[in-house]
Amino acid sequence: MDLGFDRAGFRHLASYELLQVGGQTLCANRPRWKVHAGQESGDVRTVDWAPLKGRVDVLHGGPPCQPFSVAGKQQGSSDERDMWPEFVRAVLATRPRAFVAENVPGLLDPKFEGYLAQSLFEPLKAFRIASFRLNACGFGVPQKRVRVFFVGFRDEKAFAAFRIPQDTHTYQHLVGKTPLFEALRAGCPKRCMGIRESLGLPQIGFDALSPTLRSGFTGPRKTTSVVNSSASLKLWSQLQIWPHGVAPSRERAHLFVPENRHFRLSVQDCATIQGFPESWHFAGAVYQVLGQVGNSVSPPVAYQVARAVAETLS
Repeated sequence: MDLGFDRAGFRHLASYELLQVGGQTLCANRPRWKVHAGQESGDVRTVDWAPLKGRVDVLHGGPPCQPFSVAGKQQGSSDERDMWPEFVRAVLATRPRAFVAENVPGLLDPKFEGYLAQSLFEPLKAFRIASFRLNACGFGVPQKRVRVFFVGFRDEKAFAAFRIPQDTHTYQHLVGKTPLFEALRAGCPKRCMGIRESLGLPQIGFDALSPTLRSGFTGPRKTTSVVNSSASLKLWSQLQIWPHGVAPSRERAHLFVPENRHFRLSVQDCATIQGFPESWHFAGAVYQVLGQVGNSVSPPVAYQVARAVAETLS
């Protein structure tokens, strides 16, 4: 999300990241940013937001999704990882002109309607809030990745002027609804690449969007697989891409070819599938990099949301 807002022209004030390795990644790529990371300074539960009051135009964040995801058992407010109260506390203390929050679509399930009313809409009633879903492939990211966003404005006129980002790319040719030649003939200026094309792999007569990448911080400890379901494993096989044992570099991936001769992914490939630029480098072991990639907001999606907010506030 930070990268998307940076590219949209926002000036960075501060970032808070509980995981030390995540903070190392941010500092390595943006040395001038003020990054608070680790248990001592990156835990938002201990932050005094008062010094930032009146200085913040936009506060953005992604509270942990596990309390609302199927994989996380959807325990909501009874899950100790529920950080929405802390996000709300930060908004109330800093009083930004706008805020942006991201989470999994499961948060919009009817079972959480009461939770959202009590934990978000009621305490932030001074803001007018829009909620919407965005799919990363609609913005050129070769991955099926749907996420929900909440964007709030203190000013009524700003809220009325806000426009939800619209898809910049067509991807129907990759999900079986519209043949590729029809999409191109219809004059769509941009089309989303399939995963094989985006990685520069030879044509095999089949290409598709990547399944949603799983975070390396979920499942078995230190996992280096990006598979999130049996259905996704079947698709990876059809794509002739090996999603287990992700390599720390492309060179290592080429040295250790799977027995079925499928293409082995590297951490750089996974970052590409998520929409990160080649210039962005990650700190940590393979599972930690996959954790950062899988937990991140796809940068092109974050950019479109940030740009829409910037246009509204300008």
